[in-house]
Amino acid sequence: MTTTYAALLRGINVGGKKKVPMAELRALLESLGHGAVRTHLQSGQAVFTSGHGDEESLAAEVTGAVERRFGFAVDVIVRDHAYLRSVVDACPFPAAELEPRQLHVTYFSAPVDEERFAGVDRSAHLPEEFRLGDRALYLYAPDGLGRSKLAEQLARPRVNKGVVATTRNWNTVTKLVELTAP
Repeated sequence: MTTTYAALLRGINVGGKKKVPMAELRALLESLGHGAVRTHLQSGQAVFTSGHGDEESLAAEVTGAVERRFGFAVDVIVRDHAYLRSVVDACPFPAAELEPRQLHVTYFSAPVDEERFAGVDRSAHLPEEFRLGDRALYLYAPDGLGRSKLAEQLARPRVNKGVVATTRNWNTVTKLVELTAP
């Protein structure tokens, strides 16, 4: 049985660094034996089918292959359609009422708990706010991610210590659900 996955590559093609052409990424995933490979945007989303492995082993496989091919390390999170759909369904904010640039999801490689964010003064950043989900953090940033002071706090190494974290805007979050649908 094959499963459709999304691979989320962290920090590629940003500011001219860690360049990974999407055509080459597709070819790389195909060379690993994955099928129905597609990419979305230039910022590190690939969708593929696989009949072997699990999310963690597939992420390690893609991470290793990218490093061998492009010569630099890239963190990768792999998630299946059911998980991606559950993230959308569990959104604690009124996504339909917001502009997609106002809502973001940070995917984590492992579960995180509230204690990790104890040092973040939530009231100092209002009306921005965040809520935790299943290996995900939902961020409401009414002025967008680029102007978000809360996003800066949430991206600090001490907050993300020991986990891979990568953020996508709501348009990308919902597009990945669509692209991985059976």
